[in-house]
Amino acid sequence: MSEETRLIHAGSTERPLVKTVGPAVQKGSTVLLPNAAALYDDANHVTYGRQGLSAQAALVEALNELEGARATTLYPSGLAALAGAMLAVLKAGDEVLVVDSVYKPTRRFCDRVLARYGVAVRYYDPRLCAEDLLRMANPATRLIVLESPGSLTFEMQDVPAIARLARERDVLTLADNTWGAGYLFKPLAHGVDISVQALTKYVGGHSDVFMGSAATADPKVAARLDDGVLDLGWAVSGEEAYQMLRGLRTLPTRLARHGASGLKVAGWLAAQPQVARLLHPALPGDPGHAIWTRDFTGACGLFAFALADPAPQRAVDALLDALQLFGLGFSWGGFESLAISCEPQLGARAFRRDHGGPLVRLHVGLEDPDDLIADLRGGIAAFDAAR
Repeated sequence: MSEETRLIHAGSTERPLVKTVGPAVQKGSTVLLPNAAALYDDANHVTYGRQGLSAQAALVEALNELEGARATTLYPSGLAALAGAMLAVLKAGDEVLVVDSVYKPTRRFCDRVLARYGVAVRYYDPRLCAEDLLRMANPATRLIVLESPGSLTFEMQDVPAIARLARERDVLTLADNTWGAGYLFKPLAHGVDISVQALTKYVGGHSDVFMGSAATADPKVAARLDDGVLDLGWAVSGEEAYQMLRGLRTLPTRLARHGASGLKVAGWLAAQPQVARLLHPALPGDPGHAIWTRDFTGACGLFAFALADPAPQRAVDALLDALQLFGLGFSWGGFESLAISCEPQLGARAFRRDHGGPLVRLHVGLEDPDDLIADLRGGIAAFDAAR
């Protein structure tokens, strides 16, 4: 053979892989099949790299274990997982009931995309009991989207009761479980049909890779999720799947630190006269504490607090600008602490609540909580000076 041909095929011979603690990361769009019959045997062979190779398969296996799932599908971001899962089970003429405290990009997808394709969207008050929520359902209602705790305002929903009543009505349930990270709360074990999380956050744990997942214990739902990924062309890379699997190994240890530090910081904030209220379901006295105690095994580092009025926006900004350890940025779940003001995101909500003043959301990272408290002390001093 010519040198050109030899160079093309050199190094392509299969070799047995040595055993390492992590999976091999394979790169490839083309998958070489063993024979002609296998070319179209999708049931027994991976026929194209977009379906996922070794690292993706290892991550799926681990997420199935985490979620108690029959099948898990991977998406290139958390929002893609939420959008992809909804598109997989909804069609024109269906209706979806969405909790009003849902993650803002999920709301944007519902309003801009689902509505454009003939899926009706109605938002419901996160404080509704399961019975009142299911009374909202009509013959077109196909899906209920839950998020507990809710984004920014941390309302708890009675997920097991909603899932049970929804199943009696032949309505599917989907829970955004990013706060619980598949570890602190198990939606599938509580009757939810689809458990979605942004792996970008706690599973990744380092704020440097995007991915989302949708897990289910129902084989019919699993088939629809798989078809949705195939039909819409979603794919994640082997390198990113490897990073997610690496983060998953330390998830319990990191979540324990996030949760304990978050409660310590929240306890200090609760004693400050400038703070009107803490929004943290793991704190006694929170309206959702009883549900959290019943259903969750722990807390993460994400919560909010309301500043006491008078609290003009300039004073809220002064507090945030004075922080040195808390970064000002979106997302959460990484090793670092973050803070944002919440009011600009709350305007679209149909069921607004008075929390006593403007909200600030914190993600408590892995720093020493005493250092974070000192940072917040400086921020509150700047808040006092500005109002």
